[in-house]
Amino acid sequence: MQTSGMTDRKWDLIVVGAGLTGVAAAVSARRMGMEVLLIEKAGFAGGAPATCLINPFMPYSTRRDGKKFALSRGFFAELQTILRDTGGYQGDPREELHEEYVKLAMDRLLVREGVQPLFHACLCGVEKGGETITAVKVASKCGVMTFRAKYFIDCTGDADLAMMAGCPFRLGRDEDHLCQPMTLCFRIGNIDIPTLDKNRPLMQKLYKQFQEEGKIRNPRENVLMFYTHVDGMMHFNTTRVIKLDPTNPFDVTQAEMLAREQMFELYHFLRDNVPGCEKSQLLYSASEIGVRESRMIIGEYVLTQEDLINCVKFEDRIAAGNYDIDIHNPAGSGTSHYYFKDGTWYTIPYRALLPQNADNLLVAGRCISATHEAQASIRIMPIVATLGHAAGVAAGLAGKTGVGVKEIDVKQLQGQLESEGAFIG
Repeated sequence: MQTSGMTDRKWDLIVVGAGLTGVAAAVSARRMGMEVLLIEKAGFAGGAPATCLINPFMPYSTRRDGKKFALSRGFFAELQTILRDTGGYQGDPREELHEEYVKLAMDRLLVREGVQPLFHACLCGVEKGGETITAVKVASKCGVMTFRAKYFIDCTGDADLAMMAGCPFRLGRDEDHLCQPMTLCFRIGNIDIPTLDKNRPLMQKLYKQFQEEGKIRNPRENVLMFYTHVDGMMHFNTTRVIKLDPTNPFDVTQAEMLAREQMFELYHFLRDNVPGCEKSQLLYSASEIGVRESRMIIGEYVLTQEDLINCVKFEDRIAAGNYDIDIHNPAGSGTSHYYFKDGTWYTIPYRALLPQNADNLLVAGRCISATHEAQASIRIMPIVATLGHAAGVAAGLAGKTGVGVKEIDVKQLQGQLESEGAFIG
C-alpha cells in the first residue's frame, strides 16, 4: 500500500476501532456509497472476541407468544450468518465464537464490501476547527500519519476519539468513578468436561474455601466458565481486577500483570483439586485484558437505568435490547442483576450516539451516552453491533444530504435501518 496516496486523499468517513461495532459501522456506511477508512490498533478486525477472547454472545432475544423473538437483528444477524458460514459459530443455542474464524470472516467481509482497513495504527491525535473534526492522527511503523474525512465514527470502546476531540464524558459510576472490573479471559485444555460438569458444585465450594483460607486472591465470588468449539477446552471469564482505571496505561499495565497471576492461581487450583482437571493444560490467554466499562460520552441524551427498567420507546430509537443490567462489583466481590420480563425490551435513542461539541462525529459501542447502570446492559456484543449499524447508516445519510450528523432526518434513518432488517423496538 502506498501511504502517500492514502494520506493525501480525503475520505468520506473514518471509523476508528474495528471491533464488531466498527465493522458494522464501516460496512453499513460503505453500502450507502461512502468511501470508508477503518482504523484499528490490532493486526486484525473483530474486536472483543478476537482481541480479548470475549465469548460467547450474551442473550439478545426475548420470548413473545411462546417463541424466541430476536431484538438484535439487521447487521448483527448478517454477522451471525457470515460467522456461521465461515465455521466459527454455530448459533442458537451454542453462541460460542472461535476467534480465529472471526478474524478471517471480518477480513473477507471488509474486502468484499470495499472498506479500506488500516491495522497496526493507534489513534494519537485529532485536528478540529470549531465543532468540526477535520482529521485524525495515528501512530504507526512509519511514524505519525494524518487522515482527513468529512465524517467520523468513534468505535474505540473507550471513546478515545471523542475524548481527544474535546467532547465531554463520564468515567465509571458517578460517586467514585470506579469502572466495572477488568477481566483477562483464558483457555484451559485437556479437561474431562463431563466429569468437570458433574463436579461444578464441588469446584465452587472449594473455590470459596480457598478464598477464605487466603489461597485464592481473586475477589470474584465464583468460577465463571463457558464451553468452546474445541473438544476438552473450556473458556474462563473469571479473573477480576478492581479499582484500576481502564483509561490509564499504567493502571492497565498493572491490571494485565495482576490478572495473569490470578489466571495461574486458578489453573493450579483446578488442576490440583477439581475432578476432570487432573490432566488439564493451560493453553493461552487473551492478547489484551477485557474492559467492561470505561469512558461514556455525555451526549445529546444520557440513557439511564430508569429508561431501561421502564422500557421506554424513544421517538428517535435506533436499537433495542433487554440484556439484564449486569454489574460486576467495581470495588470487590459480587455481581448484581436486574432481569427484564419476557416480551419486554427497552430502546436506545439516536441522541445517545451524538457527543456534545462535535457536529460530524458519531459514537457507537459501549461508550455511548449512558449512565454506569444503563451501560451495564447495552455493552454486550449483539447490542453494540446494532449501534454500529445505526451509526454507519446515519453517516451515510448525512453524507448524501451534506448535513451534520445531528441534522439528519431520523425518520429516514429508522426507515433505512428497518429496510435492512433491523429491529428498533
